[in-house]
Amino acid sequence: MDFLMTVVTYVLPFLIVLSIVVFVHEYGHFIVGRWCGIKVDAFSLGFGPELCAFDDSKGTRWRIAAIPLGGYVKFHGDANAASGVDPSSLRGMSEAERSVTFFAQPVWKRAATVFAGPLFNFLLAIVIFAGIYAYFGQPVLVDGQVVVTPRISAVQPGGAGAAAGFRAGDVVKSVDGEPIESFSKFQRVIAASADKQLHIEVLRDKQDTVLTATPTLTEIEGANGKVKVGRLGLNSSADFRDMLMRPCTPVEAVGLGLRETWNIVKQTGHFVGGLLSGRENANQLSGPIGIAEASGQMAQQIPTLGVWPLVNLIALLSVSIGLLNLMPVPLLDGGHLLFFAIEAFRGRALNERVQEYAFRIGLAMVCSLMLFATYNDLARHLHL
Repeated sequence: MDFLMTVVTYVLPFLIVLSIVVFVHEYGHFIVGRWCGIKVDAFSLGFGPELCAFDDSKGTRWRIAAIPLGGYVKFHGDANAASGVDPSSLRGMSEAERSVTFFAQPVWKRAATVFAGPLFNFLLAIVIFAGIYAYFGQPVLVDGQVVVTPRISAVQPGGAGAAAGFRAGDVVKSVDGEPIESFSKFQRVIAASADKQLHIEVLRDKQDTVLTATPTLTEIEGANGKVKVGRLGLNSSADFRDMLMRPCTPVEAVGLGLRETWNIVKQTGHFVGGLLSGRENANQLSGPIGIAEASGQMAQQIPTLGVWPLVNLIALLSVSIGLLNLMPVPLLDGGHLLFFAIEAFRGRALNERVQEYAFRIGLAMVCSLMLFATYNDLARHLHL
């Protein structure tokens, strides 16, 4: 039973999230390759033995494989799923058959086909973020902070709020008769009322309740040094439904989706730069286990928050997969693009032996990164 619960809670959401991101990535390669006149032999979701498949009218075999940790598009003339060249196969083809292989295309078509995978990942994220903004609206900001309904999400044990009888789910309506419209205003009023008895009206179970509380004088680190403020020990709601939203037009939603995607790209770039310079800790990297855990946590919120947190995770992962594939590492899309750039500059491709060794090095680098990220996931769980 425990194993079944683990599968339903973590493995199934992880596979759904990963499969969507992988499918969109590979579909980018597939559709742009077809637009460029390249024949596609196979579109596979997963690796290994075939579980089910069908052939479309253009000869592409669409397959779902037994190991659902990735996927690939195999173009005509490829030696393998990594689009390695198969010289013997090419030599045995007729001129017409060779003309629809990946390697017979000009550099710009091959580059466009390869770049399309990461591009479609970014487009997926933009569409998801734009859809979220269009549906929910844009968070309203006051002094750079999101306006959040004054709903209590948690009460810290032993605090003044717990002593006053606050409960998670209470919505603050007023303090000594002063209306409270946001949690930030509630914080300001409490901070200025240390050691003062307050009458706080809250909405609880659709009924108004008045609680008497005395904020505790607490010393905190402020912008200009340490300051003393009042505290009740109450946490604000993290539920996006408690945020004050402004409706968005479709054009605004797309613009916000673009901005959100670009912000993730910038943050990831800063993180990678920090890793290279030693400012960031590599222990923050997560692998499949971390993604599975995050997917499970988002899936568990579906009964209360709906599918939106899980959809948001798909967008975040899609951007990450797109950026990872653009790294100039042989075997990844970025490595292929680097080879194409060298070919365009030299007027001819690098010889096959150089490319083969480069792909072996790239495979070792990718496997090492995956093993390190997985170690980080395990270390966090096992407290290594």
